[in-house]
Amino acid sequence: MGGSLRVAVLGAPGVGKTAIIRQFLFGDYPERHRPTDGPRLYRPAVLLDGAVYDLSIRDGDVDDPGSSPGGSEEWPAPKDWSLQDTDAFVLVYDICSPDSFDYVKALRQRIAETRPAGAPEAPILVVGNKRDRQRLRFGPRRALAALVRRGWRCGYLECSAKYNWHVLRLFRELLRCALVRSRPAHPALRLQGALHPARCSLM
Repeated sequence: MGGSLRVAVLGAPGVGKTAIIRQFLFGDYPERHRPTDGPRLYRPAVLLDGAVYDLSIRDGDVDDPGSSPGGSEEWPAPKDWSLQDTDAFVLVYDICSPDSFDYVKALRQRIAETRPAGAPEAPILVVGNKRDRQRLRFGPRRALAALVRRGWRCGYLECSAKYNWHVLRLFRELLRCALVRSRPAHPALRLQGALHPARCSLM
């Protein structure tokens, strides 16, 4: 056994968090969007580089609807306890929605503020979903990637949950980064260093 890892997939409603998780775990995509009804916890076993890891993937962990970190009253905020007890984060935004990007920006700040003193640094991967709607995006990919990697010190990747494009790569990179987070390197560099091919599959 390789051990266990706790992953939180966070972001504004409608950006595709559940769709990304379901593509990764089950290879399916819901054509109609249904808001996640309360927090969900998935517990798959994953084979990565020859070792088996038990994952806990949290989706839809929210509290009071009126306490949005981005200032939008209709968007709920994730519970701080899940931010404290998580090994790695996937922060998802919609590449066609600048508000969802601002929401992710606020989430990243909250993660930093709520992390207990002395706790190991948790890698953060910012994911731009809905790449299949490329023509409707609100900003150029290179500029957003540079901001996230250099300014936010996080990893960056874009995917399409609808067409299962880069979904497996997303989790592979996040897990590899989480496993080497103890090495003395810049977190964004560690995430970019995980780009080389690796075997990652569900058990």
